[in-house]
Amino acid sequence: MTVVARIDHAAAASRSGLQLRPTLVLVFGNPAAGTPLMEAVPTLAIDLPLRALVWRSDDGRTWLACNDPAWMADRHGIAGRKDGIGKILEKMRASLAAAAAEATGADPSA
Repeated sequence: MTVVARIDHAAAASRSGLQLRPTLVLVFGNPAAGTPLMEAVPTLAIDLPLRALVWRSDDGRTWLACNDPAWMADRHGIAGRKDGIGKILEKMRASLAAAAAEATGADPSA
């Protein structure tokens, strides 16, 4: 997966004279996986490329959140499809879980 954009909300807030704890959105994806999905279901383009939110809580802990591709399948009415779309989403889900686990040091099976 390639990071295509990095949105630093705290920096934007600072430029406006406001304060915000560190809050970052990473936009990333793999055109080889995303393009067939969007060809089959054009509405998926609203959720692709993938995004991850990284923020620091008041207690100083860093958190990571992202949308589960299974949620995207439900959202776009493609859950249970028998064509290759469901398989691509499952691979995307596994890749996302592995990347999140690597970034956080968490167990990807948890």
